[in-house]
Amino acid sequence: MNFIQYAALFASAMLAFLSAPVQADDVIPVRVVVITTFQFGDDNDPTAGEFGNWVLNLPLPQTIPFPQGYHQLRYNPELQVLGIVTGEGKSHAAASIMGLGMDPRFDLSKAYWIVAAIAGVDPKKASVASTAWAKFVVDGDLSYQIDARESPRGWSTGYVPLGRSSPYQGPPQPFNSNGVQQVYQLNASLVDWAFQLTKNTHLPDDSTLQQVRAGYPTYPNALKPPFVLEGDDLAADTFWIGDLLNTWAENWISYWTVNQGSFAMADFEDAGVGQALLFLSQVGRADKNRLLVLRSASDYTVQPRGKTPAQLLASDNSGGLSGFQESLNDVYQVGSIIVKTLSSNWPTYANQIP
Repeated sequence: MNFIQYAALFASAMLAFLSAPVQADDVIPVRVVVITTFQFGDDNDPTAGEFGNWVLNLPLPQTIPFPQGYHQLRYNPELQVLGIVTGEGKSHAAASIMGLGMDPRFDLSKAYWIVAAIAGVDPKKASVASTAWAKFVVDGDLSYQIDARESPRGWSTGYVPLGRSSPYQGPPQPFNSNGVQQVYQLNASLVDWAFQLTKNTHLPDDSTLQQVRAGYPTYPNALKPPFVLEGDDLAADTFWIGDLLNTWAENWISYWTVNQGSFAMADFEDAGVGQALLFLSQVGRADKNRLLVLRSASDYTVQPRGKTPAQLLASDNSGGLSGFQESLNDVYQVGSIIVKTLSSNWPTYANQIP
């Protein structure tokens, strides 16, 4: 049997397995789903991606095949915590979460979902390796766009909201408008609860972070040692950099949330996660009100003093994200507090969202 025949046989077997009726006694209970987006090495390697700290330290000892998704799942049967790697980008994230949500092997009806991943941070809001709990996730891709070199004089950006003909044109639009979900509003009470439990968490500082912070002398929050905050989330599949796009991100979130939200973190996936959970909630497979989004800053969205955006991009690509390992550690340190609290107090939180 050659490799192609073997792969086809394996896929057919897994499809039959997933399609077979699942007895109630065989369904795997899940209290919390930890959502990560990439892992480039072994699952238990905390230097190789967002998954490693969870697998090694929570831990997540059991491996569960996940042929309809991006990466195998990991599970802790005592805590009833399930870990997933979605793959990067909104398409991977949405497909992976839908694949998990419709998997008959799991009871996810009361599960809490926590995105625990890294992001770029607005230096006006926080410093590299800080972590932020979001109340709003805003899609940064759903828009019209005119190249800035061809946009009318006086426009601050070439991005135009769907349904409008100029940047930030009023009146305000619903979060679901023009046939798309532009904004995902998380359960504010749950987010506040998570923030209150973690806001005093000590996040380690080191010489690398201090050196990176020194490049932002005009941003008071960017000069602070890492800390926990509440701040909102722009999800876009373009890895953007620079002052002008940072201003666009701030204004885009303010526009779409009608000044309720405040931009802090830039990422790829969270609108995809939000959309999948919205659909799954409509059929009782998940509860969108149990979603938490925690992002930790691996780098700044704005170039440091003395560099251009292109130089920052070159530096990120050649030397790696400036707070990469620290942000991986911090998102686990903060997120695991909430995961363990929810799991350990399940008789309370199963039926009552904190």
